[in-house]
Amino acid sequence: MQFSNVTVTAKGNLYFDGNVVSHSVTMEDGSKKTLGIVAKPGSYHFATQAAERMDISDGACKVTLDGSEVAKQVSAGSHFDVPANSGFTIEVDSVCQYVCSYLA
Repeated sequence: MQFSNVTVTAKGNLYFDGNVVSHSVTMEDGSKKTLGIVAKPGSYHFATQAAERMDISDGACKVTLDGSEVAKQVSAGSHFDVPANSGFTIEVDSVCQYVCSYLA
């Protein structure tokens, strides 16, 4: 994935002692995305306010949406959606990179 005509916030968002890092991107139309990396193997839970689409750009992960007991395997080139006011647990065995798009 490549994005043109964007504004990137240089200061990263650090989660879980820096094991997950993302950078905010504002698109030309004003919509927002984050580009992130899960750098260390582990299991991490995130809460959502807005609905999100998570595109995996490198690596793979297992994702369990809040309210589900089923983990879905997601690899590079695939995505998963998370409803607003919900959350998900992402599990990685090695580095995983993603693009998070906030949905209206």
